[in-house]
Amino acid sequence: MIEIRGLRKSFGGLEVLRGADLDVADGEVLTLIGRSGCGKTTLLRCIDFLEEYDAGEIRLDGELLWYAKAPDGSQRRLAEPVIRRMRQRMGIVFQQYNLFPHMTALENVCLGPEFSQNVPLREIEEQGRALLARVGLAEKASAYPFQLSGGQQQRVAIARALAMRPKVLLLDEITSALDPELVAEVEDVIRSLLSEGIMMVLVTHAIGFAREISNRIAYVSEGRIAEIGRPAEVLDRPQDPTLTEFLRRIR
Repeated sequence: MIEIRGLRKSFGGLEVLRGADLDVADGEVLTLIGRSGCGKTTLLRCIDFLEEYDAGEIRLDGELLWYAKAPDGSQRRLAEPVIRRMRQRMGIVFQQYNLFPHMTALENVCLGPEFSQNVPLREIEEQGRALLARVGLAEKASAYPFQLSGGQQQRVAIARALAMRPKVLLLDEITSALDPELVAEVEDVIRSLLSEGIMMVLVTHAIGFAREISNRIAYVSEGRIAEIGRPAEVLDRPQDPTLTEFLRRIR
């Protein structure tokens, strides 16, 4: 389980997260929705500690992440080797694929395990090929990113995240940079993961897709979780008036 309590994050004088609280159960798929700038992506990046936050705490399976708490309640950033170890339990996929352009698809997928897992390179490459096959790209192992479509690059990015065998998969607007005809192939990969019980937290504006795959949907407004519940509850019977207006505008 992920437990987030009182998370706060500011950029200069702008407070983006204002005491966000959230729980995500083991094996759950939770989708964050809300207007642009409401704090969805910042929350996701704080979970993976790509953004350091100003206050609050994040726990995974009861373990306090990223910071050590002093007796006076203050927090001290953990040493980098400890942070790297913790981050290995999470995989993140970005809106822009962030593949290394000078590496093949297989090399991109194998890079993380090669540096963090004490196993023979041949075994890592076998796992990498299996993951590329899993996302429908077995024949593209030797291709470089410039030789792949946007949808194919995003599927390589998903395979790369899965190569670390994460407990949590974080997905940040992974189809928003794709042409409409390529969205379906990436969404199909995510659907294929549902039976494997990987905890997923995703940010998306694709409300239909969120309804289909999510156990729960959380509406983020002004840096807090304003409403959360099953898809039918949040999308069909919203209680927050700003959520009602948000859904009206995007439908």
